[in-house]
Amino acid sequence: MPPNLTPTIHDKEFTMPTVTLDANTVRTATCPADKKKLDLYDTAIPGFVLEVRPSGGKTWYLRYRDARGKQHQHRIGDAAGITFEQARTAAQTTRARVILGENPAEEKKALRTIPTLEDFAQRYLDYAKGAKRSWDTDESFLRNHVLPRWAKRHLDEVRQQDIIDLQHGMRASGYAPATANRIVILTRYMWNLGKKWKVPGTETNPASGVELFEENNKPERFLTAEEVQRLVACVRNSDNPQLQYIVPLLLLLGCRKRELLDSQWSHFDLERRTWRIPLSKNGKARHVPLSADVLAIMAQVPRWDGCPFVVPNPKTKKPYVSVFYAWNTARKQAGLPEVRMHDLRHSTASFLVNSGRSLYEVQKILGHTQLKTTQRYAHLSQATLLEAVDSLSAVSGLALATA
Repeated sequence: MPPNLTPTIHDKEFTMPTVTLDANTVRTATCPADKKKLDLYDTAIPGFVLEVRPSGGKTWYLRYRDARGKQHQHRIGDAAGITFEQARTAAQTTRARVILGENPAEEKKALRTIPTLEDFAQRYLDYAKGAKRSWDTDESFLRNHVLPRWAKRHLDEVRQQDIIDLQHGMRASGYAPATANRIVILTRYMWNLGKKWKVPGTETNPASGVELFEENNKPERFLTAEEVQRLVACVRNSDNPQLQYIVPLLLLLGCRKRELLDSQWSHFDLERRTWRIPLSKNGKARHVPLSADVLAIMAQVPRWDGCPFVVPNPKTKKPYVSVFYAWNTARKQAGLPEVRMHDLRHSTASFLVNSGRSLYEVQKILGHTQLKTTQRYAHLSQATLLEAVDSLSAVSGLALATA
């Protein structure tokens, strides 16, 4: 049944007056000197009230009971700024919503619980510090690009067009496509988390549906088998004795440089041939399979008592902060001055794809969270695909049929 809209509020001394509200009533109504206020109930719209105060102030309200019988007072607005006709229309609209089961008072209360982006960003960063390796990058993006624009906005006030304007504005200012896209990715991730945490105002994600720029600013260099041999020969003669293990392991594992440099022996299960990386780039643990060649190299890696790290700096027994100098010397000696250490990871993907492994397998080995990241290597499998289609005739027997 619809909520009871019959006004039931009574003064301690007398029943509140019921009148036919109109513009003239609003102009002439006054509050008795011995009263704190005078409530004038409309005869046409149940619960429609004009509150008159001794000061001369007047306010429009709609009083109603919700589906549970609890009484509420919905403020329509000040009579000095809202005409009788406007207030009556608003009262009729609100009353219709109540009859349909809505509760404007609760909706207004819910709006007050929606945090500002500034407050939510702090909660997000508190979480990201323990869950994402790249939290400091998120903090920088929020501080330099997002919060200067929307810090005081409530979450439900950030619109899709706001995200698009910021993304395109950054691109127009000279930022790389990947940098401008990060704004979209970051806000989308924050709102998704907010929805998961049931944060008011995150029910609709403003970054949803925003198209990313084509990221053609990611040069990819794939080593050939001959280049790998030259490089391995040079790292064996490096002044850094650990580089002879670091470079081949990066090529065979397809891991990120920092993942290997920070790795510990306790993370490896050599018997089951698996490496558990406790905290990967996306903030989650991942498992990397260990090939027989990886096991052979790890059997040669020197160990030090009390040192938990796999390829530490022999002098400090701590992970290297950087191995750039030794790497730079080795790559130049190999005639590969343009090859970055991260290109070893790209090369791993290239070798896997060209050996006939599926993109799904490559995705799992490299630890990509999304298949689209791995699909950048799809073109490398063209020769393998041609071999596959050429085999169709023999397998299907069509070659014999058309001979």
